[in-house]
Amino acid sequence: MASARQLRITFLFALVMLIAQFLLGMAVNLFVKIPDQHPGSNPSEYFSGVAQSVTWAILHGNILLAIHAGFGLVIVVAALGTLVQAIGNRRRGIVVSAVFGFIGVLGAGFNGGSFLNYHQDFSSMLMAAGFAIAVVSYSVGLYFANDGAPTRIPA
Repeated sequence: MASARQLRITFLFALVMLIAQFLLGMAVNLFVKIPDQHPGSNPSEYFSGVAQSVTWAILHGNILLAIHAGFGLVIVVAALGTLVQAIGNRRRGIVVSAVFGFIGVLGAGFNGGSFLNYHQDFSSMLMAAGFAIAVVSYSVGLYFANDGAPTRIPA
């Protein structure tokens, strides 16, 4: 089981990664033109299109886009690790905040892939909403990860 200090570090690290990803995303938004036609664009099937689009972005996209997409995958893995650590701790508030943080990260990631696929501004808006959900969730988790927070989930 992770200590309260370890959980605070985990939630704080998640927040720092999300802020860095947000800034990378803003740089991509302002300085990168994503071509309308690339592998994965306008797919007939969403998930294979996302896989192709993200692969293209990492391997052949502008350097800012490649870093943003690659770091996004790292954040998904980190969010899963945060969730596993929170579940192991068994404190309700921490588990719930990690679940919502993970959902926010996944939502942002899938809408980033959707933006690559279809070039719709609404996907960018949903990516920002996923980011906001994750930031709020991990901030709440940081609050709950203090030594005095009770509420354990019964074994």
